[in-house]
Amino acid sequence: MKSIILFKNTFLFLFVTAFTGLSFVCNAQSKSKVESQKSKDYQVEIQTGADQPEIYLPLLKDKKVGILTNQTGIIKVGEVTQGTEIQSGRTRKKEIRSTNPIYSNIIDYLIEQKINLKKIYAPEHGFRGTADAGELIKDGKDTKTGLPIISLYGNNKKPTKEQLAGIDVMIFDLQDVGARFYTYISSLHYLMEACAENNIPLIVLDRPNPKGATVDGPVLEMKNKSFVGMHPIPVLHGMTIGEYAQMINGEKWLNPSTGSGQALQCKLTIIPCKNYNKSMHYSLPVKPSPNLPNDTAINLYTSLCFFEGTNVSMGRGTEKQFQIYGSPFLKNMDFTFTPKPNDGAKDPVNNGKLCYGEDISTHKAIDGLSLEWLLKAYKNTDSKEKFFNNFFIKLAGTDKLQKQIEKGLTEKEIRETWKTGIEDFKNTRKKYLLYTDF
Repeated sequence: MKSIILFKNTFLFLFVTAFTGLSFVCNAQSKSKVESQKSKDYQVEIQTGADQPEIYLPLLKDKKVGILTNQTGIIKVGEVTQGTEIQSGRTRKKEIRSTNPIYSNIIDYLIEQKINLKKIYAPEHGFRGTADAGELIKDGKDTKTGLPIISLYGNNKKPTKEQLAGIDVMIFDLQDVGARFYTYISSLHYLMEACAENNIPLIVLDRPNPKGATVDGPVLEMKNKSFVGMHPIPVLHGMTIGEYAQMINGEKWLNPSTGSGQALQCKLTIIPCKNYNKSMHYSLPVKPSPNLPNDTAINLYTSLCFFEGTNVSMGRGTEKQFQIYGSPFLKNMDFTFTPKPNDGAKDPVNNGKLCYGEDISTHKAIDGLSLEWLLKAYKNTDSKEKFFNNFFIKLAGTDKLQKQIEKGLTEKEIRETWKTGIEDFKNTRKKYLLYTDF
């Protein structure tokens, strides 16, 4: 097997292994460069995998291409600089200049580059990212390009052989948020599995994880496997989508539909981010789904998403999704809100009912996940027997968390039970990292 090494900015190098016309690309870090980046004052422009077309466009030349993406699949195509004059003192004026990026959807860009794009595949929330969580998505056609859109959140979540017919190479470009129950990594699994079965190479355009290197939460027990948790990992995995794809392959989690029992390997190419390490703050330029409208919601998502398995609303049907929580059954809480249908929540939990709870939209960012609000809500509900529903165990990945809460364990006591699983996962995770953890 022949290997070529490409050096990128002395920070990142890619191993390109030539087989079936495509390559497996990974990177290593230059230690001296990494050490210099530990300074909080270090400023550099992060480039996503999509922002490096000079690497992946040659891999698409003269190929029939399919792509799994949505509104988060964007590429920076330029920037505009704006100046604002402000008064400073009595007579002096000062101009503040700011540079704003100009983005294009990856699909529009590929078409402009004369790439033979044949089909678009859409995950949960649809190609435009506007559908409700859990809402079934129908196949359709993109009104701008005329390309067929194949839903992977409708009748099937794994592409069929017929749906992949005529495709020479697939691209995956979705912005993940670093949580096990965020279903884009489940869509990645099924796409890798289908590509492996049909001998179709897959290119993953990597993007930063907004939760960085944080690993936290209970590890999923495989008896609780579902589309909101397919692999034995903690709630927060601390990996980018590219790193995660390598783990899926390396841990042999792909299973053939034939039932042969022999694990599959996807022909995988990762286009890593450039100038990136996981100590860097990354603010998403596009909301990844309808109910994650800003950085605060994304930061609190892994803590508040547990409420999806209870009778408590986490703000769907309001303008503060995943920044507030409450229900008609909570007591001793002064903050109130009433969920109503809106974009991304046509029938929200506790629709039209006055909810009592807490506004945490100004809470400082947290590194991992917090059980504070879940424990507080359970303590203050007047309906403990109806607090949890069957979905909670799927989200937690284990039945232990619900039992621990019902027994009255503290967050510290619960966290102690996660330690061994987290450390074991971290040891496994090391093999697949493309970026430095700080």
